[in-house]
Amino acid sequence: MATLSTRDPRAALEQKWTLDDAASLYQVPFWGAGYFTLNGAGHVCVRPGARAGHEIDLHEVIEGLRERGITTPVIIRFSDILTHRLRAIADAFSTAIAENEYRNRYVAVYPIKVNQQRPVVEEVFASGRDLDFGLEVGSKPELLAVMALSAGETRRLIVCNGFKDDAYIEAVILAAKLGRNIIPVVENFGELRLILKYARQYDVRPNIGVRVKLSSQGAGRWRDSAGAKSKFGLFVNEVLDVLRTLKEAGMADCLKLVHCHPGSQIQDIRYLKDAIGELAHVYCELHEMGAGVEAIDVGGGLGVDYDGSRTNFPSSMNYTLQEYASEVVYRIGSVCNEREVPHPLIVSESGRAIAAYQSVLVFNVLGSTGLNRFRPVRREDVEREDQETPQPLRDLLTAYESVSERRLIECFHDAVQAREQAFSLFNLGYLNLELRGLAEQLFWATCARIRDIARGMQPPPEELEDLELILSETYFCNFSVFQSMPDSWAIGHLFPIMPIHRLLERPTVKATLADITCDSDGKIDRFVDQRDVRKTIDLHELQPEDEYYLGAFLVGAYQETLGDLHNLFGDTHVVHLRLHDKGGWWIEEMVKGDTAREVLSYVQYDVEKLSQQLARDAETAVRDGRMTVAESRALLRFYEAELNGYTYLNPD
Repeated sequence: MATLSTRDPRAALEQKWTLDDAASLYQVPFWGAGYFTLNGAGHVCVRPGARAGHEIDLHEVIEGLRERGITTPVIIRFSDILTHRLRAIADAFSTAIAENEYRNRYVAVYPIKVNQQRPVVEEVFASGRDLDFGLEVGSKPELLAVMALSAGETRRLIVCNGFKDDAYIEAVILAAKLGRNIIPVVENFGELRLILKYARQYDVRPNIGVRVKLSSQGAGRWRDSAGAKSKFGLFVNEVLDVLRTLKEAGMADCLKLVHCHPGSQIQDIRYLKDAIGELAHVYCELHEMGAGVEAIDVGGGLGVDYDGSRTNFPSSMNYTLQEYASEVVYRIGSVCNEREVPHPLIVSESGRAIAAYQSVLVFNVLGSTGLNRFRPVRREDVEREDQETPQPLRDLLTAYESVSERRLIECFHDAVQAREQAFSLFNLGYLNLELRGLAEQLFWATCARIRDIARGMQPPPEELEDLELILSETYFCNFSVFQSMPDSWAIGHLFPIMPIHRLLERPTVKATLADITCDSDGKIDRFVDQRDVRKTIDLHELQPEDEYYLGAFLVGAYQETLGDLHNLFGDTHVVHLRLHDKGGWWIEEMVKGDTAREVLSYVQYDVEKLSQQLARDAETAVRDGRMTVAESRALLRFYEAELNGYTYLNPD
């Protein structure tokens, strides 16, 4: 009698596994947006320009990085995807402007909070030059970076959001003095007083924006960022006070922009329509009251279809990029037409839609474990001549042998009851450890047989739905959820995850993923699906001599900056790749991940002092005869090497 594993015994009877099967299983055509596909080698390929024939083999990249001394986990950024995303957004609005006969233009500003890493911001700013795309900042440090980064730029827009103190406002006015096209968005009345103060001090007539709290309901996980209870912005009566104050100062013409933020990752286009229409009416009213308004900033909200379902689901969106652009342009244009007000410049802050696709986290699997990993059980192991078989073990054996589709639920209940009785006997001292082990072994073998039969039933019995998850294997992966995918842990966000190779092989293991932190929350047990959230992912059986690589996709927005140092796992290696004109790829920039020395210093350890303390301890061990001088020197060399080494696990 052998135990059953998580491998499906019917797989061998099915037709040959194909790339199309793999693409369908992992939903690649749906969430990939044309940027990701599979090639004939069974590897994931990246198409930075979303065009066939211009591809980068992701597994080939990982092998190439290994040759260069860069091991997983590693974040791979595709600079060309950033460029393509900017162009796609610009093209969508250009089409909408032409179709709606809109009499102005569109520009995007990239909110650098989405991914503040210097290479990303520089790439976005450089790629957006021909489109007149600008940047958005939400804090003083971000503004200080952008002031220097935008040297020589007098046309491209810089929008300043967030709470602003005296120095923040002074920096804004100084940037305007330098010639920057910069707009501070007033979030509270105190900021307006500071703007007027420094405008007089530096003799500048600044461009000013105002953020409006809309009555329209927000949408999605961040719906509370809109409406009356939103964190930022002014009520309409406060907006009128701003205009009144500017008129008194002779600066009504300086109020150039009205702004709102309907939410982030808006999954339902209906909520956007209401918000944009309301903001357009505010713009028209201010224009008619004498404000110099020329632009509407619709904020963020443009979603990313992380799960590929194209539905009204928090990790998805029920609209396309073109539909989003068309709705924004149509709503603003129709309101302005009705009120005979000039069409404003349209600005959006679609950071997630710009940055999400550009980054892939690749990590290796270290090993696995599961509830089915028991040695085979035979009847003679249970019914031994040298001892009486306790009744719970007899009942478990009967349940195992009686499993059938007709008696599926009955056998499950019998097995659960018999296991509980066996545990009770053990806790009372009437069952030895060996027999308890046999009870567990029989119970899980019974559950595995029940699960395999339930898989073929449509629908499977509701009472047995959790068996697939309970009996799944856990694959231990060389990364930290808290560092590289914090949204997965903090808010249950879904990211597409799949093997980057072996895709010509049928995956036979149902698994969940665990990271290498010692935190029970360091796991991923929710995966993308067309209809619902899957509790397991289909993976391949591990081969002892070969590395097995998984990729987490669409992680380019927010994850890197939000990541923390749980267990002192630091930033991963980051590699920026470009597609070569003649085919293949080349490394544009390589940023080594944090060393143990660096992460220790982040949490206020004096690393040199640590080394000295260990050296004194080693010398004491030599004095007391516990170590030789050679062993002491080897220890210190090892310690120094590890301080300078990667915080993640290295291959042997």
